[in-house]
Amino acid sequence: MLEEFLNFKRLKTSLKEAILLDYYTAGFWWAKEMNFSLIQLSGFMDLLNFLLENLSDKRMTLGDNLKELGRAMAGIGETDSERSGDLNFFSIEQAKTVIDYL
Repeated sequence: MLEEFLNFKRLKTSLKEAILLDYYTAGFWWAKEMNFSLIQLSGFMDLLNFLLENLSDKRMTLGDNLKELGRAMAGIGETDSERSGDLNFFSIEQAKTVIDYL
C-alpha cells in the first residue's frame, strides 16, 4: 500500500524507489510498534520526509540536519504555546524515543 501511496512505478527496476520504500516502511512499522496515535504517526512520517529532504534537496550535513531536528522537536511538553512546536502531540518520552530512532 505504501508503494501505491508513494506512487512508485518502477519499484522493481529502480534502486532509489526500493531504498525509499524501505526507509518509509521501516519508519512506519517502528512508529506502529510504538503505538503512536494516527496524528503522531502522521507527524512522524512528516518528520522522516522533512529530514530526508534536508539531506537530498538542501544537501545539509548530518550535523546541520540534527540541528534542524532539534528545532523541530523544541518545545515539546511545554505549555507556553509560543515555545511549543508543531510536534507538540508527542510526549517528552516519545520525543526522546523518536530522536533515538532517528
